[in-house]
Amino acid sequence: MPSADSGTEDTLDLTLPPEFLALFAAPGNVPRPATSGARPGRAVADPGLIGDIARWAAADTPAGQFRLVPVDGERDLALVSIWMNDPVTAEFWELAGGPEVTGRHLDAQLGGDGRSVPCLGLLDGTPMSYWELYRADIDPLARYYPARPQDTGIHLLIGGSSDRGRGLGSTLIKAVADLVLDHRPGCGRVVAEPDLRNTPSVAAFLAAGFRLSAEADVPGKRAALMIRDRSLRHLL
Repeated sequence: MPSADSGTEDTLDLTLPPEFLALFAAPGNVPRPATSGARPGRAVADPGLIGDIARWAAADTPAGQFRLVPVDGERDLALVSIWMNDPVTAEFWELAGGPEVTGRHLDAQLGGDGRSVPCLGLLDGTPMSYWELYRADIDPLARYYPARPQDTGIHLLIGGSSDRGRGLGSTLIKAVADLVLDHRPGCGRVVAEPDLRNTPSVAAFLAAGFRLSAEADVPGKRAALMIRDRSLRHLL
C-alpha cells in the first residue's frame, strides 16, 4: 500500500465489463485483427483506450527527432526480446529468456482491450527503446495509489548500453510525457512506478519533471510513484 499521499482519495478494485470499457474508446475505434501474414497471436495494438499512437506527431528533442511506433508483434519480437535479455534490463523487467517469453508479454497487450500499448521508440528513425503506455486508472496499479480518471502510465527501457548514462532517458521521458499530454486532453497526469532500487530510472523521471509522490508495495517490488502534472508541465 502507498506510504504517502493516501489522503481520502481511495480507489476501488473494480472489474469493468467490456460494455463499459467500450465507452472509453473513441468513436469508430474497434479491435483490429492480426496483420496479414502474422503468426497466430501476433498483432498490432488496438488504439482504443489510449489513442492512435501511430498518428501522433514526432517530438523534436535535443537528442534528435523522436517518435513512438506501436509494436507489431511479428516485425518487432526479435528486437524487443534481445533488449529484454540485456542484464541491466532483465534485472527489473524479469523477461529474460527465449523470444516466446517476450512474445507472451507482448501478446497479453496486443490481444487485450487497448488499455496498454507497447511501442518502439525511434530516435532519428532508429529503434532504440521500448515503451508501454497504459491507462493507469484502470490498471492494477490503481489499487495502490489514489488514481484519477484518465491517468496515463509509462514503462520504458533503453535498448543499447551506449544510450544509457548520458541523460538521454530523461530527455525522452519528458518528450513522451509531453506527447501524452498533447494527444490525450482528458489526461491530467502522467505516472510511472519504477523500482526504488533502480536509481538511474528514478533520477531520470525526476529530471524529466516528475515528482516523487509516494512509495508503494506493488507485486514484485517496492515502487517509486512518480507523477508529472499537466498543470506544472511548463514549469518543470
